[in-house]
Amino acid sequence: MLKTKICEVLGIDYPIIQGGMAWVSDSSLAAAVSEAGGLGVIAAGNAPSDWVENEILKAQDITNKPFGVNIMLLSPFVDDVVNVVLKHGVKVVTTGAGNPGKYMKDFKSIGAKVIPVMPSVALAKRMEDIGADAVIAEGMESGGHIGELTTMVIVPQIVDALSIPVIAAGGIADGRGLIAALALGAEGVQMGTRFVASKECSIVEAYKEAIVKAKDRDTVVTGRTTGHPVRILKNKLAREFMKLEANGATKEELEKFGEGKLRLAAREGDIQNGSVMAGQIAGLIKDIKPVKEIMEDIIKEAQAVIKKVNGVVEE
Repeated sequence: MLKTKICEVLGIDYPIIQGGMAWVSDSSLAAAVSEAGGLGVIAAGNAPSDWVENEILKAQDITNKPFGVNIMLLSPFVDDVVNVVLKHGVKVVTTGAGNPGKYMKDFKSIGAKVIPVMPSVALAKRMEDIGADAVIAEGMESGGHIGELTTMVIVPQIVDALSIPVIAAGGIADGRGLIAALALGAEGVQMGTRFVASKECSIVEAYKEAIVKAKDRDTVVTGRTTGHPVRILKNKLAREFMKLEANGATKEELEKFGEGKLRLAAREGDIQNGSVMAGQIAGLIKDIKPVKEIMEDIIKEAQAVIKKVNGVVEE
């Protein structure tokens, strides 16, 4: 009942992709999501290629199911990371912060499916033109780097403009969100924040607990003046960052201030002075549990929604 075209394209059981989150999405989380029937994704971020290669090998040891690697195209190590992905025959590549056209022929040579993350119709159409297998239409409700349009707005517009599958992202964490995305025309969803609050996610527990404790209005957007806005949970860092922006700090000053702050939160556990990236949906997340249970709950709830809708229609 929940099989869609993207399941066939990616060889997965459920139309759910785990977001590629720097310093968060490693082999442990990615393999767990793939084993549970979705598509797990290792985030390369700004990491060197040897780290990425090690995580790919770990994931291959844990699961024989498809998983992907998210490549941040502005990374100083991007060429080396691409070579590692090619070397190990990674089945799916998602991309962010740029145009993957330079590498498309190489990805296709190993049969990899290429799925760029896009914040607008124009950019999504360009990705289809260069041979993308699908696109992720990401709304500004998501955590981390965001665009300007909401998921409800951007998804149906990109669906109408493209002939390839569209995956919805931003503000989705349960079965209701999955069905809503499918109703908008998407073939699947990408979830990040929900999978951060999982047992298999290897970041510090304080980061996960911050998400669980978050309420509906506990995220803010920083860095708008830099042209690269980022959604994070409210904390000391957020307040200081917004104060700097209000006082006219330069782009360079703001970027220097924000440097290394995600690692500080996710790996070192400083959730006051670090960047706790999370989507607006954090207020809906109330527990930390195994990925398998998260997936089962999502699918069970989605099926219940379908039955409810069918019941209404039949009446």
